[in-house]
Amino acid sequence: MIDAVRKTGRPMMRDFGEVANLQVSRKGPADFVTAADVRAEQTLFELLTKARPGYGFLGEERGLIEGTDKSHTWIVDPIDGTTNFMHAMPHFAITVALERHSPDGTSEIVAGVTYNPVQNELFWAEKGKGAHLNDQRIRVSGRRDLADGLIATGLPFLGRPGHAQAIKDLHAVGQRVAGIRRLGSAALDLAWTAMGRYDAFYERGLQKWDVAAGLLLMTEAGGTVTGVSDDVDPLSGAEVVVGAPDMQVHLRRLLQAA
Repeated sequence: MIDAVRKTGRPMMRDFGEVANLQVSRKGPADFVTAADVRAEQTLFELLTKARPGYGFLGEERGLIEGTDKSHTWIVDPIDGTTNFMHAMPHFAITVALERHSPDGTSEIVAGVTYNPVQNELFWAEKGKGAHLNDQRIRVSGRRDLADGLIATGLPFLGRPGHAQAIKDLHAVGQRVAGIRRLGSAALDLAWTAMGRYDAFYERGLQKWDVAAGLLLMTEAGGTVTGVSDDVDPLSGAEVVVGAPDMQVHLRRLLQAA
């Protein structure tokens, strides 16, 4: 997985360098970035399939491709933070997770990688073996008081589903914390929370490929992971609330009341 994201990151950095040159065109770099996104997913598909030929593949661009090995599925987002990438902002990531399916119908994420090629920051975790940034073990922050917390979130733009609820959430949380950041990559928000740059993160309306690797990073770094509601599986991406244990509990209560 690490080999795949690093090899995908090299041509992506060349594409990223080209994006800045396209900002002056009237059409903008949208078509170019869409092509880069598809190309990156194709590279990941080829490398991961070569490494584990039978595994299934779930990607943002191509959807689910079932494999002959029904017990494993790759979950891939080739560019998480596409809008940032499109505007030549160096805050985006390649993220890959491995999901293991049990005969009883349950499943779990057993390995995950989130890589920001601009910063050369590689976050990775394997179930039961901790979370890491490059070669260093990482842990969630030690803060316990919500008033001291720096919280990350996402905010859908006006007209998108969930915008009204996101504004309610923002109002409820913003009055109780030290600060809120919205940088535009859920995968990196999760990774940064796992290493304590953020104290907690919440968002609604995400997809499985946005969160799969990051949720494992969080639990392996000592964090707590739930949905806002008890009946929502955070791995679905529909509702995600994560953070240092005390912070997560307080944040979740605020969101439930919003």
